[in-house]
Amino acid sequence: MRVAAFFLLLLVALGYAARRGGGPERVMAGVAIVMVASDPILHRFVPLGYASLDFGHLVIDGFGATSTLVLALIAHRFWPMIAAALHLLPLMAHLSRASDLSMHPAAYMIMQVAWSWLVPPLLIFATWRHQQRLQQNGSDPSWRNSSRSSPLSKASN
Repeated sequence: MRVAAFFLLLLVALGYAARRGGGPERVMAGVAIVMVASDPILHRFVPLGYASLDFGHLVIDGFGATSTLVLALIAHRFWPMIAAALHLLPLMAHLSRASDLSMHPAAYMIMQVAWSWLVPPLLIFATWRHQQRLQQNGSDPSWRNSSRSSPLSKASN
C-alpha cells in the first residue's frame, strides 16, 4: 500500500511539474522519471535485496545525486539544493553498507529509500512557487545564466 501511495504522490508531482513548472522543475521531473524507470529494468537482472551492497541502486542513486547537484548549480532556484541533499543521503546509506556489512538489511533499506518520500512534495511546492512568481512578476528565470537575470546584461542595456 505504501508503494502505491508513493507512486500516486510522485505521479501528481511529475504531472504538475511537467505541465506547470519552469525549466528546473521539468528537469527534476525528468530525473525522477529516469530513476523510477531504471528500477524495474534493474530488477529484471538483479533481484531486490538489502543483505549486501546494492550496486544497481548505487548507480541509480549516483545518477540522481549527480543530476540534482548539477541542477542546483545551474538553476535560478533554491529548492534544487534541498533536492540534491535528499539525493545524497541514499549515497550515504550505500557507503554505510559498504563499511559495515553487519548492518541489518532493514536499516539499509530504510536509509536508502526513506528520503525519496520528501522529493514529490518538494517538487509540488517548487512548481507552486514558480507559478506564484510568474503571477507576481510576470516572469521567473529558470537558469542562473539567463540573459534576463544576468547583472551584466542589465548593465549593458
